[in-house]
Order: sequence, then C-alpha cells, then structure tokens
Amino acid sequence: MRRQLLAAFAVGTAGLLALSACGSSSGGTPSGGSSSAAAKGKVGVILPDSASSARWETNDRPFLKAAFDAAGIDSDIQNAGGDVSKFQTIADGMISSGVKVLLIVNLDSDSGAAVVKKATDAGIPVIDYDRLTLGGGSKYYVSFDNTAVGTAIGTGLVKCLTDDGKKPTDGGIIELNGSPTDNNATLFKAGYDKVIKDAGYNVIASQAVPDWDNTKAGTLFAQLDTKYSGKYIGVAAANDGLGGAVIARLKAQGLDTKIPVTGQDATDEGLQRVLLGTQCVTIYKAVKAEADAASKLAIALATGDTAAADALATGKTTDTKTSKDVPSVLLTPVAIYPENVKDVVADQFTTAAKLCTTAALKTACTKYGVS
Repeated sequence: MRRQLLAAFAVGTAGLLALSACGSSSGGTPSGGSSSAAAKGKVGVILPDSASSARWETNDRPFLKAAFDAAGIDSDIQNAGGDVSKFQTIADGMISSGVKVLLIVNLDSDSGAAVVKKATDAGIPVIDYDRLTLGGGSKYYVSFDNTAVGTAIGTGLVKCLTDDGKKPTDGGIIELNGSPTDNNATLFKAGYDKVIKDAGYNVIASQAVPDWDNTKAGTLFAQLDTKYSGKYIGVAAANDGLGGAVIARLKAQGLDTKIPVTGQDATDEGLQRVLLGTQCVTIYKAVKAEADAASKLAIALATGDTAAADALATGKTTDTKTSKDVPSVLLTPVAIYPENVKDVVADQFTTAAKLCTTAALKTACTKYGVS
C-alpha cells in the first residue's frame, strides 16, 4: 500500500543518482564529517520556522539529514524561526563557511532573493525548496504542484458540499488563505478559487492570514463569522492550522460537523479531524518524496555533477516576477478523506498510535481501517 501511494508522486526522474553512503551530516550545526564527505562539499539548508507547520522540524529536517548522511555528504541544517534577520544571518554564515550548495525555504521572496543573490555572487547554486523565491534567480526549484494542491482543496470542498446536499443557492464560501508573502499561498488560492467558482458557488469573503499564523487566523475568522453569520456554507482553509482555527470557532457554536472546512499538510490534528468528520479534507504531500528529490539535486551539485542535476529537474516553473522559467522537480499531491487516511499511515508519514488517541478516534480508526 505504501508503494501504491508513493507511485502517485512520480516526477519523471527514473535516472535519479545512485550515491553511496560513507559519512555523516549535521542536524543544526556543521558536523565534522569524514574527509571524503568534506571533499564532496557541504550542503547548507535553511528551514523557515516551526510554527506555520509542524512538518519542517518533524519531517523535513530528519528526511533531509538522513538523505545527506546516506550519501556521505556533510550538511548544516538550521531553522530561521520565522525571523528574516536570523534567516539572513544563517545564510551569511553558511556562505562564509564555504557550502557548495544552499537549499532554502524562504520566509518571503524579497528577503529570500537577497540571500539568493549573495550565494550566487559567491558561486554557490541555490535550490528553492517548497517555496519559489520570486525574482530570486535560484538555480532549481523542488516542490509540489501548488496549483494542483489548491485544486485538490477546492475539489474536496465542493465534494463535501455536494455530499451534504448544499447547493450554491444555500449560501456562500469563505476563503481563509495563507500568507500574502508566500507565493505558494497565491497558487493554492488560484487553484481552489477556480474550482469553487466553476462549481457555481459564490466566494463571499477571501482573507489572507499574515505569516500563516494560526492565532491570527482565529481572530480573522471570528470577524468573518460574525459578519457573515448564517450566510456561508463552507470554508476553504489553506492548511490544517488555519482549518483548525476555523473549526475551533465552529465547534464553540455546535457547527463543526455542519459546515465543511478544508486543510492541507495531513498533520496529525488534521487527519484526526478528517476521521471525526469535522474537517472535510486534508491534502497529503509526501514530504519524504519532496525531501528525497531535493537532496538528490543538492547531492548532484555538491559533487560537481551539474548534468545529473539538470537531468533531475525535468519540469519548469515560471517566476512571475522575472517571467523566466526555473528548472523544477514538481510532485503530485493527494486528497485525503476518511476512507484513505489509512494510506498516509501505510506510507509511514504518521502512525495509528498518534491518530487513534481517544474513544471516538479509536472507533473512527476501526471503521476506516487505520491500524
């Protein structure tokens, strides 16, 4: 079953590099590594924060570290903690230390572009990971097809509305979007906005949430809920954190199972809500597949094999600020409903023990085969 789910993430990279394991890498500071690892060159990784999504520390860091370890590549993986100044300081340190490749998840395109320029001027190729740095000029981009992620969110919401017998004439849709400084959020919105409108539903409010902050999301949604009370029948929330903020507000009014709410990232909390029927859908992005694709690209560059890197990045993504195409590796997301939560567990992204924690959840887990 795990193989079946991972097959959905095919990215046309049958010729991926086979690299031998012979060294070690660091989880937050440069490691000593072996002499052969040092000869291959060190990879610097900057993750954005740990608040917007649990994935960065829970999934991305260990997956990336394991991949570099296996290839005998020294690495320095650090987290900017949502602080632009810290992001730039970390980047300066990595550039000064002589990393051969820089893999970044920007906090916003402007500050990210400044880092890309410094690295590029120093002869260090930059890989945009998960988020494209608009106007940055990074060498490569590795992510999911983010418009497709948004399309899956919208499709899920429309499915749940239809399943509940809710027609466009019954009320409008509220969109709770991600950070306005995150290009991914723009792509997510484009995806679900089109699906919702094409299905005939009216978007009565579309609100961006600064920094993907869940607390701010709760406050902003409370204002929308008050303003549009009784006038909306569904909420397109751009990730599980925002969806959770919406559902908490609805639950206080006894509406958490009556108004469909979406999400993304297949977090444990999001999956639990999907099982309980308080969240309509979450979108699973196999972070391991994304991390593996990014690490293979970084390893190729660290070992001086640009041809192999070019062979991996078979897709293209247009930088809307420069109108230039960025060589890309783009993976495909999967919509998760109660019936296929078990596939996320089978894929080893989470465990039944983490999901089936209460009597109600244990009943749902049994019903939907989560074990």
